[in-house]
Amino acid sequence: MIVRVQQLIGANESVFKVARGLSHFGEHALGWMALGAVGALVDAKRREAWVRLIAAAFVSHAASVVIKRIVRRKRPHDPRIAIGVSTPSKLSFPSSHATSTTAALVCLARITRNPLPLLGVPVMMLSRIVLGVHYPTDVAAGALVGAATAAAIGGTK
Repeated sequence: MIVRVQQLIGANESVFKVARGLSHFGEHALGWMALGAVGALVDAKRREAWVRLIAAAFVSHAASVVIKRIVRRKRPHDPRIAIGVSTPSKLSFPSSHATSTTAALVCLARITRNPLPLLGVPVMMLSRIVLGVHYPTDVAAGALVGAATAAAIGGTK
């Protein structure tokens, strides 16, 4: 499936650039934690919710790293797959990007009381496949871990 995704949409230079940008933004959940920090600074009324977003992004990322070390699934290695970005480890399950993105965007949807941020979840998931660094099950599991973390930490305020 990875090869097919890369053939269908990954060959488009614009798609590839967006995927790489998302990869850099989501690395170690730093982009999501920065978003939460900015929100906490400028939105005093909902500061607690923004801090929960930061916590959910951080904890979900940490959980994904622990799970990776337990499962020890190697990243895709088929010679037909083009690897579009470097990775901090050779382990792929679950996708840390999908995990922290889902946690952050579920929290953001709660903060804004708008479901539109959730559209970013499948975009990040697909970007990891476009870049050739994850299997579909990696990103699906990551999204589940992220959603569970957001449910546990995110609250409803």
